Amino acid sequence: QLHLVESGGGSVQTGGSLRLSCAASGRTFTGYRMAWFRQVPGKEREFVAAITWSGGNTDYADSVKGRFTISRDNAPLFLVKKVFLQMNSLKPEDTAVYYCAAGLSTGTSYDYWGQGTQVTVSS
Repeated sequence: QLHLVESGGGSVQTGGSLRLSCAASGRTFTGYRMAWFRQVPGKEREFVAAITWSGGNTDYADSVKGRFTISRDNAPLFLVKKVFLQMNSLKPEDTAVYYCAAGLSTGTSYDYWGQGTQVTVSS
């Protein structure tokens, strides 16, 4: 079982930066794809960014390309337990609850989710 805990959310002004962290407990991220999603009330959860557990491949939503960076910790390959989302040049439309997610690299779904962390960007 994989448990995910996010941290690092908060309130910033437009143009500011935040760094979100996602920590795994129960096991490492070996063999998993990790991702960040976000959701605002009344809307569907949307994909933000993803990274393979090896760190070799990343993917971003068009709305965050060039502003957000997903990365993993620098632990040896089989001991990776943290994923980060560096968010720069934040905009009010980035305001949402951000969720960390993990899914097996061999699959297409995300089966494990954190509890979410609130990010609020004021104008």
